[in-house]
Order: sequence, then C-alpha cells, then structure tokens
Amino acid sequence: MKRLIGTALVLVLFVLGAATLLPGAARQLPAPEKFVLKYGLTVYYLRNSDLPIVSFRMVIRGAGSAYEPPAAEGAAGLTTSLMMKGTSKMGADAIAEALDFMGANLGITAAEEYAQVYGDSLAEHFPRLMEIASGCLTDPAFSADEFEKERSLTIDGLKSAKDNPGSAVRYYFQKAYFGGHPMGYLASGTETSLKTMSAQAVKDFYKNHFRPDRAVAAVVGDIDKAKLVPLLEGTIGRMTNPAGAALSDAIPALPRPKGRKLLLVDKPDATQAYFMLGAPGYAMGDKVTAAASAMNTLFGGRFTSWLNTELRIKRGLTYGAGSNARTWAAGGLFTISSYAKNDKIGEMLDIVFALLEKGAKEGFSAEELESSRNYILGQFPPTLEMNASKAGAYVRLAFYKLGFDQYDKYLNEVGRLTPASVKAAAAALLPQEDFVLVVVGKAADIRPLLAKYGTWLEKKITDPDF
Repeated sequence: MKRLIGTALVLVLFVLGAATLLPGAARQLPAPEKFVLKYGLTVYYLRNSDLPIVSFRMVIRGAGSAYEPPAAEGAAGLTTSLMMKGTSKMGADAIAEALDFMGANLGITAAEEYAQVYGDSLAEHFPRLMEIASGCLTDPAFSADEFEKERSLTIDGLKSAKDNPGSAVRYYFQKAYFGGHPMGYLASGTETSLKTMSAQAVKDFYKNHFRPDRAVAAVVGDIDKAKLVPLLEGTIGRMTNPAGAALSDAIPALPRPKGRKLLLVDKPDATQAYFMLGAPGYAMGDKVTAAASAMNTLFGGRFTSWLNTELRIKRGLTYGAGSNARTWAAGGLFTISSYAKNDKIGEMLDIVFALLEKGAKEGFSAEELESSRNYILGQFPPTLEMNASKAGAYVRLAFYKLGFDQYDKYLNEVGRLTPASVKAAAAALLPQEDFVLVVVGKAADIRPLLAKYGTWLEKKITDPDF
C-alpha cells in the first residue's frame, strides 16, 4: 500500500499543470461527490463496487515539516509517528494487532506542506478502521515512553542514513539547497534537534496544526453514502479546531541559487561517490507542466533517457541515473542524481554537464518528443485505476485547488506538445550555472577530480547533522 501512496504522489508531482480539455475527451478521474462534516472537514466520495475494498485518504494543510518551529525541527515527523503509537483507549500494540486482524493498513506521515493520512481495508472492516483512525487523529496519547522510543529510533535512522551515501546525499542536498528556508526543515529532524526536542513540542505541534478546517478527505470504494456520512461524523468528523486563530500556512518563495554552490562531504570508507544536482523547477499547476514532464522523461525520467543511456548503457559508469521534478505551491525543484566509483565521478559529471548544455541549447528531436509522448500517454492511465490512487488524487487536487479534470487537461496538453515547447522547458529548467551540487564520497580520492568545477565547501560525514 505504501507503494501506491508513493505512486500517487509522483503522479501528482508530474502532472498537475494548466491546460485546456478537449471537447468530448474521456475523463481519467471520475468526478466525486462533495460534502462537509459538522466541524468543517471536507470529504470527497466515489462509490466503486468492483471489489469489496474501501480506501481513505486525508491531507491536513499546514501540518507538514515546513511548518515546524525552527527550534523544533522534526516535530512534524515525530508527531505523525506518535499519533499511530497509542490513544487514551488503545495502546500501540493494540492498534497494530487490530489492523493485522483486519488485513488493513493505516498510517500518518508528514510531507513538507501537509500531513497525510491513509487507510485501506475490506468494506466489512471499514467502520472499524475509521474508529481506529479517529482515535489516532483526535485522541493521541503522546505517552512519554513512546516519545522516547520513537525519538531514539529516529536518531538511529539518521545515523544509519550517514552510513549509506545514497541516502545521505539527499539529506545534505536538502540542507545545502534550502538552507534556513522552511522547506529545508527535515520531517525527521536532525540528531541535534531531536536530542533537545521535548514531548511538549510534539503536543504543541499537534494542537496548533491538526485542524479539520485545514483538512480534506476522500473515500473511494464499496460503501454507500448513506452509511458513510454518519460513520465519518461519528469518527474522524469529531476533529475540532483549537481555540484561537489558525497559524499562517504561507510558505516564503523558494530560494534560487546564484552561481554554483558546491558541497563535498567526506566519507573516508566510501568506494563510490554519490551526487545530487538541483536547480529551481516549477510550481504546482504551472502551465509548463506538460512540456516539463516530456522533457524530464527524455532527459532522465526513464530507462532509455539521455542520462541513463550515456552513464549506464553506453559507458557502464553506474547502475542508474535519473532526473526528477518536485513541485509545491510555492515553487519547484529539478534534480539529477547518480553514483559512480570514486575515480569515475569526474567523468560522470563531465557527461552530465555536457548533456545539460545540449538539452538547454538544442532541445529534443520530433522523434524523441513522439517517443516521450507515447510513453506518458501509455504509462499514465493505469496509475488511476485503484481506489487508493483515486482517493489520493482527489485530496491532492483539492489541496492545490485544481479541478478534478486536471489529468484530462494534462494528457490533452501532452498531445499538443511541439519540439519548440519542450525545448523552451529544457532551456528554463536544465541548469547551466545557477545550481547546487552535493557529492558524498572519499574526499582524498575525488577532491582532485572535482576541483575544476569550482570552489567546494567541505564537510565530514562525522560532523553533527547535515
């Protein structure tokens, strides 16, 4: 089920763009019914009786890591983890056992802009699933024992991430790119922030940020609306808004690198060097989305992309290389990542920079565009077949204030793309000089190979945090 959530998220990150729907085009996502519960929770509903399964999704605006107090980095991640670790009526073990007995899943996690809740079960168990979800959402215990346990596990996870350069490079990149901007706050926190975190900070984050007037939910599956509405009113619909005005949910404009910001992280025992390069992308709903998606598919978004073809298939420098677009309401991020043996990282980066220049200046051929178009049009529709993916799409589209015909518009826009429009997207998004580049590897071996790219700030993997 977690894979489904990830698929839905990637789906949204790439396809929420502005376009025009062609008359008579088939809908990719059926229009749901909408209703609002007593305390302000908006719910979207679609009946689907093909299978006796029901999926539930919720996002809560302003409850993600970008809203953590600077002195309590990691509060969002700890809060959502602890909400699953017991209520006043059920302990963590009882919750886990109940879910196992039903063959159901339930989780609460923190993204940057929101917290998200997901649950899936057989239709016969859905009322019980909602009872458990309601307890976790409205009555979390936040016990001292579970707080200490979860904090220790998170710290251990951060230490383990430093042992894996492929994981570590992403943490270092997020900090290097965003700096003190709220999007640079880690949902997991850092070792330093977690060691000083208090249980009260978690309780305060929950109290201030988990509000039904900032939440939107979706239910898709084999359940009648006549049964669903009272079920939700008696369970998750009991969420109430705390006294006082809601905190601001505005996120400042994302930083835009000026020149090359280069960071080398020394991991003396590393036999391979991992890199991540990033530059400004585009905001959720931007009109460039379709062209950018086609461009990314060709540049690094599939196995036969430019990056993977040059770095893996032709030269055997790596087992994988790719590019990715992350999009938020306040802006976006375009990243490239891969890895190679320490003595090959210079050769790899030379190729990456050459491909960036080629893509930005020359664009892609009509044949390449047609290949990308066919790939997108073939890969996209199956991602919305399941109840879980539909429910996830509803809440994210609603969160970003985009219509439920957005995917239809997107696919129609993909059908209209020209080499010129994709070249324009490449010129705007493929960085030449203004970017952040982070490399994690054995500095003694790779430092001489990296010197030609500019002046590097250096850190040691053993230094505190990221």
